[in-house]
Amino acid sequence: MTGLRFECQPGCTNCCEQQGFVYLTEADLERIAEYVGMTAREFERRHVYRTKHLLRLRVPRHQQCHFLREGGCSIHAVKPAQCRIFPFWPELVDSKREWKKTASYCPGIGKGKLVQIETARELAAELKVI
Repeated sequence: MTGLRFECQPGCTNCCEQQGFVYLTEADLERIAEYVGMTAREFERRHVYRTKHLLRLRVPRHQQCHFLREGGCSIHAVKPAQCRIFPFWPELVDSKREWKKTASYCPGIGKGKLVQIETARELAAELKVI
């Protein structure tokens, strides 16, 4: 692959509705907390599961993400790096098979301008630190 096409489609929240976890950086946690009017500590206590090495958003009982609303992401302006970079995740960028599998639910894959594979890999590298 020399490049990948992707353009997020208006109103689509398919990526948010998939099973899985949203991992956070410390910067994500602080930025989102400020955006929703909480201290980082309060936000973490309410919405974050922390292990020794990872932070992730808690998954609410009857939905995939606490911040997903009918109109879309309620924290879109400050969404976590994992969400911002989608679909340029390492496991998707490095595998034609996984990229095609993701395209089955993501209508933005295959649309928009061509993103050079090296640019996609640089974006994906941001997630390797999480």
